[in-house]
Amino acid sequence: MILTIDVHYKEKYAKAVGVLFSFQNISKKEVIVEKINDVKEYVPGQFYKRELPCLLQIIERIDLEKIEVIIVDGHIYIDNDKNFGLGGHLWSALKEKIPIIGVAKRSFFNNHKTVIPVLRGKSKNPLYISSVGIDVEDASELIKNMEGDYRIPDILKELDQITKSE
Repeated sequence: MILTIDVHYKEKYAKAVGVLFSFQNISKKEVIVEKINDVKEYVPGQFYKRELPCLLQIIERIDLEKIEVIIVDGHIYIDNDKNFGLGGHLWSALKEKIPIIGVAKRSFFNNHKTVIPVLRGKSKNPLYISSVGIDVEDASELIKNMEGDYRIPDILKELDQITKSE
């Protein structure tokens, strides 16, 4: 199983969503939603401190023995020196047992050595793929070959829509 997770911040709370699916039968999926009232304030340069606790609340509800890889909306590394971003901190929190793939819509100024730009559909704007615990080339191919005709794979677009809905 693959787990993709994301968080959307509302005025007084956060909504974390996880979608479990397999590449063999992507139409059969499980959606997990968690409302989080105690959200930390955003601190510039330390976004993971706000987002990571929300992601972990979703992960606590899942049998991690069944998870092959986790996909997050964001970067594994924030720079070419491999300082962790959200995905890297998640990998550490999970005791480096589950590979993490980061899918970001923008690259950071100084992380071009840790991402692979992937063009999907007819878009001229790439997704920036990074990974830990799985080869970044393999992670990029996985994201490139996900279902969907557009820049964002269908399952990730669906996750985003669920996360932002009331």
